[in-house]
Amino acid sequence: MEQAQRSERPLLNRRLAEFGTTIFAEMSALAVRTGSINLGQGFPDTDGPAEIVEAAVRALREGRGNQYPPGPGVPELRTAIAEHQQRRYGLSYDPDTEVLVTAGATEAIAASLLALLEPGDEVVALEPYYDSYAACIAMAGATRVPVTLRPGEGSFRLDLDELRAAVTDRTRLILLNTPHNPTGTVLTREELSAVAELACERGLLVVTDEVYEHLVFDEAEHIPLATFPGMRERTVTIGSAGKTYSFTGWKVGWVTASPELTSAVRSAKQYLTYVSAGPFQYAVAEALRLPDSYYDGFRADMRARRELLAGGLEEAGFKVFRPAGTYFITTDIRPLGETDGFAFCRALPERCGVVAIPNAVFYDHREQGAPFVRFAFCKRTGVLEEAASRLKTLGA
Repeated sequence: MEQAQRSERPLLNRRLAEFGTTIFAEMSALAVRTGSINLGQGFPDTDGPAEIVEAAVRALREGRGNQYPPGPGVPELRTAIAEHQQRRYGLSYDPDTEVLVTAGATEAIAASLLALLEPGDEVVALEPYYDSYAACIAMAGATRVPVTLRPGEGSFRLDLDELRAAVTDRTRLILLNTPHNPTGTVLTREELSAVAELACERGLLVVTDEVYEHLVFDEAEHIPLATFPGMRERTVTIGSAGKTYSFTGWKVGWVTASPELTSAVRSAKQYLTYVSAGPFQYAVAEALRLPDSYYDGFRADMRARRELLAGGLEEAGFKVFRPAGTYFITTDIRPLGETDGFAFCRALPERCGVVAIPNAVFYDHREQGAPFVRFAFCKRTGVLEEAASRLKTLGA
């Protein structure tokens, strides 16, 4: 009888029961099956700088990183990360005690939340959010409390009153993402200052996902939360090489934080991957020292691609929210007579040979995201031109 009862228990623990196969896997498989242009998952279709590829090859040939690298990351990369934070933002970090290299930003998020949360803690996160946030909060046994970014004239904005109201005596930390995926919102100095004041007033930690820090457009400015008064000692800042240098497969991310916070995150990280991407760490160290002209050119190129796809989407009949950052465009499908983003995205490959992602998967309140669909523009110009041409058939 006891064995029968055990066999009836679900194999997946209840914390992860709501999480199945990611929408990215589903839509990428659909793109392959239908031969569609995949503007769903956010990865470039070209490699980053050739000299950084050569740096990785050189590290491999010289035997650097082919065996286990140091747990916190190779010293060369930790030093380069610290130099980058100082040069770009005036933030000073000790490479030995305040920098930790991770297997991409996703592991950095997981390790931070597993290290800093106790079962029963609450985490305030901006909704819609990158899908791993919800899963990592659940694995830590904590409760997510979404604060929804609201669509307005051309962008999604944070309601600061709603943010304040979401904080309770059980709130442990705020999980922030700016530039924001999927909406493309870049939080302003005023918004970030309000977040900092709230965190200090209520004694909260903040984990900030800043992987799109170098992808901001027009008048937008990326300002790390750790630069605000009182925030350096309570902020875990997460960065990544994948989005900035177009090497998403290398999975090199990092954490910068106070010694106490970095030590806590390292305690969790060492039991996840332990170490990863040895030779690539040396290459990313060189990438972080690229001149400003690289970043300027990278932004200009992505801005041109944004305009190309945004124009095509508008011609096709979508309402377009031009992003101030990231390489994603959120659209409203209601002008096309559609209201269900899931149904729309699942039918889109057969209708016109393009794959997108329904934003509803990034919401706790699915109805809030129902009419919104995300497209990635980190693709070659010719691919975007062909996608725009195919999408125009929707309005026919």
